[in-house]
Amino acid sequence: MSVTKQQVLDGLAKVMSPRGVPLAHANVLSEISVTDGKVLFSINVDAAEARAWEGVRAQAEAAVRAVPGVSGAMVALTAERKAGAAPPPAPHSHSHKQGVQPVSAHRPPQNPAGSPMSKQAEIPGVAAVIAVASGKGGVGKSTTALNIALGLRDLGLRVGLLDADIYGPSVPRLTGIRDKPTLDDNKKMIPIMKFGLSIMSIGFLVEEETAMIWRGPMVMSAITQMLRDVAWGTLDVLVVDMPPGTGDAQLTLAQNVPLKGAVIVSTPQDLALIDARRGLAMFSKVNVPVLGIVENMSYFQCPECGTRSDIFGHGGARHEAERLGVPFLGEVPLHMSIRAMSDAGTPVVESEPNGAHAEIYRAIGARIRDQLKGVVAAA
Repeated sequence: MSVTKQQVLDGLAKVMSPRGVPLAHANVLSEISVTDGKVLFSINVDAAEARAWEGVRAQAEAAVRAVPGVSGAMVALTAERKAGAAPPPAPHSHSHKQGVQPVSAHRPPQNPAGSPMSKQAEIPGVAAVIAVASGKGGVGKSTTALNIALGLRDLGLRVGLLDADIYGPSVPRLTGIRDKPTLDDNKKMIPIMKFGLSIMSIGFLVEEETAMIWRGPMVMSAITQMLRDVAWGTLDVLVVDMPPGTGDAQLTLAQNVPLKGAVIVSTPQDLALIDARRGLAMFSKVNVPVLGIVENMSYFQCPECGTRSDIFGHGGARHEAERLGVPFLGEVPLHMSIRAMSDAGTPVVESEPNGAHAEIYRAIGARIRDQLKGVVAAA
């Protein structure tokens, strides 16, 4: 049975706003996305009224799930400050001699009550959450995140992958997943299992061509729900593929869960490294240890003659890691099979497990695992 937007609105008309107005007529709803029985929308209110709307969000989600034909619903409550309102306090930061805090550095100070970081809470069953990030798009971050997750899997760890790039989710294409997530008895989304990974993406809930036009507060609410409203089970590591840049998504993740570290992906050229530095600095400011830098598209080796060409330059990411005092995790070449296998939904670590490229990703995974050993062992 197909579900229409009007049916969803009819269900929401039974939910009353704090002002006593039916939710469907309260002028707070975003565009409603309905795909294969999955409903996705947000309730956008003023930040000063957010607390009064928390119960309304839960009622709205329950009302939508009660609509015949609905198999799942994600309702985000987003709060936006009015012009002139005072901004929230900035995350407390500490200066470090080298500007970036590696994972082996001293333990960050506890977050004081009232700071944005004081709201952090572990995800039940997940020993370590790490972010794979980049300062700019187009550096192969998502391909790197997926293959690192598979490399960690090959090392015997239980691994999950969260595609948090809600503007342009690419994990559905990279994994070839076309299924929609289902709900468990607690109304949490069940990750889709493939390649031995527990995988979740906002792209599983919307069509590939759908334009994700969301404001900052909507981004933050959606990422929070993708972390908290998913039945991740027991994982040693949850790899989070972040959107490029240093904005709301990155801060939301850092404020929501105690990240055990961040991996920065960059290409060798100066322009990419400038943006990578911004990413490193941001994670340092929010007291997230930097696990290291990966130099992607590091070089091209001709498959016919074997000649090596440094198309984007070479060694820039390694030199940057040395300059900042953070680990250099490895070089990944620019190669046809990595690109072709990614486009086909069969990542190279899975499709060519005995190949040279799979070995590179496993080596990167091993360096990450070694830094997380104490965390995973304790869990």
